[in-house]
Amino acid sequence: MNFLEKNNIHVISDLSVISNAILEGKYSQIYVLTDENTNKYCLPLLQDALVDYEVYFFFLEVPAGEASKDISTCASLWESLSEDNADRKTLLLNLGGGMITDLGAFVASLYKRGIAFYNIPTSLLGMVDAAIGGKCGIDFAGFKNQIGVFQNAQKTYIFPKFMETLPEVEFWSGMAEMYKHALITDSAHWAALKMVDSKEVTAQLIEESSAIKASIVVNDPLEKGDRKKLNFGHTVGHAIESYFLKKEKPMPHGYAVALGMICEAHISVQKNLLNLVEYDEIEEHLKDKYDFPTIPEKDFHALIEYMKQDKKNEQNKINCTLLTAIGSAVINQTAEEKQIVASLTYLFNE
Repeated sequence: MNFLEKNNIHVISDLSVISNAILEGKYSQIYVLTDENTNKYCLPLLQDALVDYEVYFFFLEVPAGEASKDISTCASLWESLSEDNADRKTLLLNLGGGMITDLGAFVASLYKRGIAFYNIPTSLLGMVDAAIGGKCGIDFAGFKNQIGVFQNAQKTYIFPKFMETLPEVEFWSGMAEMYKHALITDSAHWAALKMVDSKEVTAQLIEESSAIKASIVVNDPLEKGDRKKLNFGHTVGHAIESYFLKKEKPMPHGYAVALGMICEAHISVQKNLLNLVEYDEIEEHLKDKYDFPTIPEKDFHALIEYMKQDKKNEQNKINCTLLTAIGSAVINQTAEEKQIVASLTYLFNE
């Protein structure tokens, strides 16, 4: 049994293995949560794999996109579960990308003080990041992941074949989180990922990236120390994501994180933590892989206001994870507003 399996995370090539866990759990009811995309492209594969196991499923579907990750959607799902008399022995299968696993885990964690849930991520981002680690939550009042809890899935099943259903933009959104894992822990993994071209990432690279996330989380489940390294790129990235969500022009999470990583790497240089040669390598590679929108300088203040809502902040100071080298990060670093503005100005006014 490898490290991931010891932590109930399974990289599988056959969806039918999920059936044994379902049968062993002796659940009273099985619900599957999807959005309209995973309902169309992924649910049939799951149903076909479990058709011989006489498991009866109930289905819950929400609209695709980050806008569904809110309290009104939660209320609707809780209402559906209540109307069906779903009890505490119910199992919820979260079949989807990061939005679905975040939302479903949060719904399951609070319904009747908690029911069991499995995460079955269908996006690359979900496989390597969102479905691992026990963080679940929803957006609130325009702020990303403002309401949430820590609650681990009973099982997480990573089925790389689901990537075949992904549009190109969602593939690269997931790659951003893989780049992040490499930049904060492993320069060799970064070098390997730089060689990946369009939708060519291997199951081995997915497993390696997932293991980086899982190993950090196991040692710091409640984000008191080193787990904060996983927030590299997310202080600025979440602000950018919230900014475009407010404008009703949602940006894929990974694209916002990629922008955030460039900015926070630039702040690392300003604080004399990261050398310019490695910064240039990061910036050049990420700009080569992503098409970024522009943000006018007059809106930089709005981004900083979003950053002030970040959960890592202490004593009204914007707190970041920064790089000391490719493959090494340091937590609890204060970013001054002038440093943030300088990084944004450099990025968007080049």
